[in-house]
Amino acid sequence: MRRRLDRPRGWAFTLGVAIVKPLMLATTRRTWLGGENIPATGGCVLVVNHVSHADPLTTAHLVYDHGRLPRYLAKSGLFDNGLLAYFLRSAGQIPVKRLSTEAGSAYDAAVAAVRAGECVVVYPEGTITRDPDLWPMTGRTGAARIALTTGCPVIPVAHWGVQDLLPPYGRPRPFPRKRVTYRVGPPLALDDLLADGPTPAATRAATDRIMAAITGLLEELRGGSAPARRFDPRSSGVREIGNPNRRRTTQHRTRHKKGRRGE
Repeated sequence: MRRRLDRPRGWAFTLGVAIVKPLMLATTRRTWLGGENIPATGGCVLVVNHVSHADPLTTAHLVYDHGRLPRYLAKSGLFDNGLLAYFLRSAGQIPVKRLSTEAGSAYDAAVAAVRAGECVVVYPEGTITRDPDLWPMTGRTGAARIALTTGCPVIPVAHWGVQDLLPPYGRPRPFPRKRVTYRVGPPLALDDLLADGPTPAATRAATDRIMAAITGLLEELRGGSAPARRFDPRSSGVREIGNPNRRRTTQHRTRHKKGRRGE
């Protein structure tokens, strides 16, 4: 049974729900586990693994079904289109200029949203995982900084199945409907780190706990064990943002075209 929303939707969410929810119902079969762990009211941060460009939609479905309006930290490129930018800002979404010195403005906006009682959704990996088997990568410290600054609950969330609907950097496969399963864990214990505030040591320790909790939930969903060491794109020489296969794909197409011309 869906919870009643904790606040009015506004026009942007009303329009978004009218478009997105029927799409989700038509293309997915959903299992929500542990949804009672999402606070019914008050500022909080949901930290979620990222395996597909579609999982912001399925995560929004989860959050909405449990009575909250999700406020995402979303990549700034989505705000380049005038109409889309107007819609996203009207829905309270927060642009992030990744790998830039301007990312701090997103942190300030997220802290303000949490203090205003909002449910802020953060992908601590910062992008779709580059792990070959789609396990969570190393995490960035933004979610931990927000939590240690505000003292809000941090709720770990793991999901599996969305990659079958839309593979990472691939084409949609909407039919037949895909089984999507979410598991929401209890709030993380970070009280011992709050006293010093968001120091580098505290934020790194909190980030490690966040990633460990998400990974543990995902292991339950997948029925397997994650690698002992989380994938780190920086040390592995993999692009940190954008399609990591783009250059290889471009080169492959060029070679393919030359082959067809007999070159």
